[in-house]
Formats: sequence, C-alpha cells, structure tokens
Amino acid sequence: MGLKCGIVGLPNVGKSTLFNAISNNKAEAANFPFCTIEPNVGVITVPDERLGVLEKLVNPQKVLPTTIEFVDIAGLVKGASKGEGLGNQFLGNIREVDAIVHVVRCFVDDNIVHVDGRINPVADKEIIDTELQLKDLETVEKRIQRIEKIAKSGDSKAKEELATLKIYEKTLLEGKNARAAEIEFPVKDLYLLTTKPVIYVANVEEGSILSGNKYVEELRQNIAAENAELVMVSAAIESQIAELDNVEERDLFLEEYGLKESGLAKLIKASYSLLDLITYFTAGVKEVRAWTIHKGWKAPQAAGVIHTDFEKGFIRAEVIHYDDYVQYGSELACKEKGKLAVEGKEYVVWDGDVMHFRFNV
Repeated sequence: MGLKCGIVGLPNVGKSTLFNAISNNKAEAANFPFCTIEPNVGVITVPDERLGVLEKLVNPQKVLPTTIEFVDIAGLVKGASKGEGLGNQFLGNIREVDAIVHVVRCFVDDNIVHVDGRINPVADKEIIDTELQLKDLETVEKRIQRIEKIAKSGDSKAKEELATLKIYEKTLLEGKNARAAEIEFPVKDLYLLTTKPVIYVANVEEGSILSGNKYVEELRQNIAAENAELVMVSAAIESQIAELDNVEERDLFLEEYGLKESGLAKLIKASYSLLDLITYFTAGVKEVRAWTIHKGWKAPQAAGVIHTDFEKGFIRAEVIHYDDYVQYGSELACKEKGKLAVEGKEYVVWDGDVMHFRFNV
C-alpha cells in the first residue's frame, strides 16, 4: 500500500527546506511566498534496522525497503478557502493525501521574513485550520442542500446522512476540525479536509533541537486535545544531514548534536504511529522486502498488498516472528525448532512478521 503525506504550512515556515532535506527531489526554497507553485513529490525510504539484520541472515540478491511519498504543497494564506493566493491549488492537492504534515515556525530568524511579520505558531496553525474548516463547511452545506429534499421524502439513508452532515456543520461553525465531531453514521465520498490525521512539525533553530523553546510549548499546549502527533525538527540540521555521503558521517553528525536519530526518522515513526501502520517482511534468496499494512489486518489482506491475486486465492500463510528468526538464524532452523507457524485467513499479522503466502491462481 502506498502512503502519501502532504507537507503544508504558511510561507517561510521551513516546509520546502524540510522537504528538500528529506527528498531527492529539490523544490525551490526561497525567501518569498509561493515559490513552490506545483506540488513536489519525493519518495522516501523508510529506515528499518530489521531489514539490515535480515539481509545478513538471508544474504539475498537485493533488499527492498518500504517507502513513504511526501508531497510539498504550495503555501497557504488567509483567504485561501475563497481562492486567495494559491488556495484553490493547495486545497485540491491536500485532498489526495493520507495524512497532513503541518510545519509550524517555532524559530526566530530576522533574515527569513514571516508572511505576517511576527512569530506566533498558534496563530499560524489557526490560519490554516480556519481555511480548511471554511472549505469543509462549504462542502458540507452544499451536500446538505442536495440531501435535504431526499430526506424529506422519507428516505431513511438520506435522513442518516443529513443527521451526520448537521453534526459536521455544527462542529465546523464552532471553529473545530471535522475530526472532532462524534459521528454515528459515516458519509461516503465527503472527503473533508479536516478529517485527515495531522502531524505537527515544530521547526526550531539548531540550538533548540534538544530542549525546545517557548514556541514549541505554546504549540504543544494548543494541540493537546487533538488526536495528533508533534515532532520537533530543525530543517537547518536536516539540510546539513542531507549533504553527508554515508551513514557513518550522519551518525557522527547526529552525535555532535546529541541526537539519536534524524528528524526524518522521527517524522516517519510519527506517521506510522498516527496512521496505525506496521511492517511485515518477505525473505528469500531473491529478495528481502518490507511491506506496509494497517495494524489489525489479517493474513489475506497483508498478502493483497503484494498482489490482489494473493488475497483472492489465499490458502495459508507461513509465519515466523521476527525475534524468532533472529534468534535461530534461518527459516530452516525456525522450522526445526517449531517456530514456523502455518496460519489461515483469520491470522492477524504482527509487526515484524516474516511471511510466505500460499495461494491458488
């Protein structure tokens, strides 16, 4: 399954700098609004030390990690819901992503001009929230106008949908995101922007990367009631890491700053956590490969990520838990120790499972 995250934020908060640092694609980073006019896409390898361990044990011809697609979306300003700035493009592109990575400026730098001439992360966040809420309100009200006539005719499904739409309308009018609404009857094909899960990235200066600063704390307090992740990153540090040629140099660089991992690694982990994603592996002499699935998926669904025919014709899965594979060193040794399990359609996949699927074509 492909995971797509949209990087958003007001102009000059550091989102394009961050994107450049984590992607091989280079968006133009400049000190003026809207320098990123078209969305830029970067496919990022998901770091997972377990792949390296399996590679040493299996010695495959190739190793294929799983990936996340990051989309750098053009800057947003007040009035975007009415088409100001590049709002319409922003709002169209954001509908296509699975999660929103909202970069918020939590650093002071007189050389980088804030679009509103001040540093206020909560106000910045609320500008984007408001514009997305207004666009969602427009979507909901249009749907209400269309469904009310059907509901009045006595159609039970239309009545349920109308009740949900009214809840969304009330929530949005209160200045809240649609994801805060308590919904009993979901509405298909509504595609509200503020129902998407959010990761807030507090972009700080280099000196604040370990302890944070007052701006980070203001943002943290503001989002405390939301079901959202907060990651503290220095886009400036990430840019320097991106220039280093190998893992050893990057590790030494992180050590100098007292960091255990890069901001990119933290962001990816936060994405997986927010979206309830896990990884399973296939391992053989041809390749060792990581696959991303949702937590709670059963074996046939996991097989379907490889190919839809695997899910349709699923017979069984041969499963070795990752820790057992590492302990005994090979598939054969695990089988001899009784650590290779044959599972059916109801098996719920664990994070790190090493799996082979049997299926009918």
